[in-house]
Amino acid sequence: MKIERVYEEDAAKLLEIYAPYVKETAVSFEYTVPSVEEFSERIRKISARYPYIKAVDNKGEILGYAYAGTFKTRCAYNWSVETTIYVRKNYRQSGIGRVLYEILEKSLQAMGVLNLNACIAYTPDPDEHLTNDSMLFHQKLGYELVGTFHKCGYKFNKWYDMIWMEKMIGKHSTNQPDVRFGEWTI
Repeated sequence: MKIERVYEEDAAKLLEIYAPYVKETAVSFEYTVPSVEEFSERIRKISARYPYIKAVDNKGEILGYAYAGTFKTRCAYNWSVETTIYVRKNYRQSGIGRVLYEILEKSLQAMGVLNLNACIAYTPDPDEHLTNDSMLFHQKLGYELVGTFHKCGYKFNKWYDMIWMEKMIGKHSTNQPDVRFGEWTI
């Protein structure tokens, strides 16, 4: 397996991974799978500023992807990002997610990002649409729970919570150097 940069041309393959999460789970709060064109535009906008990476096997199949995006648009938030990861369902819990997040984190550190934030669907009572595996995955990687929004997402005729988890990856100081947007490598 190798980790590579995602390009707009990857949109259809990434949608193959993402679509089941939209259609079958409450992991994504989207109701409708985006079009290839819309997803391609998301890739273009995000990767202009932040890392957007994919795990590829030796046959060229994309097994998962991860990226960072704007946490909030005000300038004071520049050192914080929201992280996102999706792994092909039959490859979950195989270590791909850990590798993607480790490389994503290193890329963000090199840019000057300090805070990683993850917005995660959560349910006190796991069901067929949500298992809380994402929360456990983030915990294993050093993220800590910082907040819960109760019953804020409605999907499959059920209310789901949303939790925020964070991980600090750099030193916070006065005279903090600017984040180097768009200057990312893997």
